[in-house]
Amino acid sequence: MPSVTQAPSPTVSVVESVECELTEVCNLRCGHCCTLSGPTMSHGSMTLADWQRVVDDIGTLGIPTVQFIGGEPTRSPHLPNLIEYALDRRLAVEVYSNLTHIRPGLWKLFTRKGVHLATSYYSDDPAEHDKITESPGSHARTRANIVKTLELGIPLRAGLVEILDGQRVQQAEAELRALGVKHTRIDHVRKVGRAATTDTPAPAMSELCGRCFHQRAAISPDGYVYGCILSRHLVAGNVKSGGLAKVLTGPEWAEITESVPARRNACTPDDSGDCDPANTEACLPSFPGDDDGDGS
Repeated sequence: MPSVTQAPSPTVSVVESVECELTEVCNLRCGHCCTLSGPTMSHGSMTLADWQRVVDDIGTLGIPTVQFIGGEPTRSPHLPNLIEYALDRRLAVEVYSNLTHIRPGLWKLFTRKGVHLATSYYSDDPAEHDKITESPGSHARTRANIVKTLELGIPLRAGLVEILDGQRVQQAEAELRALGVKHTRIDHVRKVGRAATTDTPAPAMSELCGRCFHQRAAISPDGYVYGCILSRHLVAGNVKSGGLAKVLTGPEWAEITESVPARRNACTPDDSGDCDPANTEACLPSFPGDDDGDGS
């Protein structure tokens, strides 16, 4: 692991996970997507070396967990390298994927100890699920890969977000439970990204769960740092200008952290698009009840 050159500041020491948005590219185009990702978007300007420096900083600062998200992180050419790079630095890894298309080489990486998966699931009705993702056949592919994930013994959690009137989210959760997914959460759509309206361009401070900035940080495909994918309008700096440590110890981060209400017992919002599976106790990928954090 990288050597620690100085003790983390009190601000950094409470950050427990970092969401790395590796790409804006996604094979789906969900109408509620808070990151505006889609098939025509880009991977951003962060290079593999840039992301490796971020992972190095996460390890050096004593932050235990990195979450690779997007977009669809499996579309990033950097994901395989970064999973191994993070594991080599003894970080816990969570990959948030729509699980519609997983390359064989990624399955091998996903089965490594210390790697967890998270996904979104919208309905037990294939037509309803595909309507939300705007991708015919996405339900069948995601469901099949959920089954494969469980068969391989990979720790998995699923977020369900209610978007349509009468949507079959309760039935979808029951289906996931029947398949063997033990960790699920249902939420309603948040007015961020494509779901934003002209009168709500960004979530109010009172809507933020209190973990962003206080316990979590996120980095965009272009290196911008904020508290989580829902608070992307609150930019504290860029990792290309001195690294993650400089941002997390800087005055902008401290000022924004002070303005965000501290975490409440009931954590809202539970954004099931990306944030929800990380939005458990301590924002770690270890599941409730896991003494060793390996999900077993």
